[in-house]
Amino acid sequence: MSEAYRIEGADRPGPWLITCDHATNRVPEWVNGGDLGIAPEDMARHIAFDPGAAGVTLALAQHLDSPAILSDFSRLVIDANRAEDDPTLVMRLYDGTIIPANRHITPQQIKERLNRLHRPYHAALEDMAKGRTIVAIHSFTPCLRARAPRPWHIGILHSHLDSGFSRALIARLRQEPDLIVGDNEPYNGHLPGDSIDRHALAKGRQNTLIELRNDLIQTAEQQAAWAERLAGMLSDIE
Repeated sequence: MSEAYRIEGADRPGPWLITCDHATNRVPEWVNGGDLGIAPEDMARHIAFDPGAAGVTLALAQHLDSPAILSDFSRLVIDANRAEDDPTLVMRLYDGTIIPANRHITPQQIKERLNRLHRPYHAALEDMAKGRTIVAIHSFTPCLRARAPRPWHIGILHSHLDSGFSRALIARLRQEPDLIVGDNEPYNGHLPGDSIDRHALAKGRQNTLIELRNDLIQTAEQQAAWAERLAGMLSDIE
């Protein structure tokens, strides 16, 4: 067991590794007594984790008979999808919310979070990724504060360094008449040092990153339905 991550289906033989960098809003007790100093309603928002993404990850891995790895710490504690030298590794302000426990964080405290959470998660992910296609599952909020609504149901993020698999998935998704599909929306798909860069691009592994709008995956039933749908599409283009 690890406080940094959760692994499901480690012995499954499928060719995929399903990852979830922002699976939970858990704050370890040793981090400011398990409380970052923000309201529970903020800890339930997208600023603390990717709502619904963990359920999709677990169900998708089951459908594909492949393993899954999920982080077990809030992105506000330390962001698993950032390089160690990224200025947003530990956020002090996110989508209008100040994070009190991070405002005056020291280099030593960041190092402890790296050593106990970020680095063990990435070491385990790298060990599991060997010989597999990485499918990263994330979710995004329908609307950031003071911003326009986001119309996409799903976005596929990819890097200019290796976009072949993602472009094939986008083409497959766009065959579905009920979906608005984002191509590197709502974010650009290449962030140096992020999980895909580190474990896929740098190692020549086939990959894609799937962003689902989180109001579409609120319930277990919605998560299961999206997982089943995505499993079929991924298998079509394998």
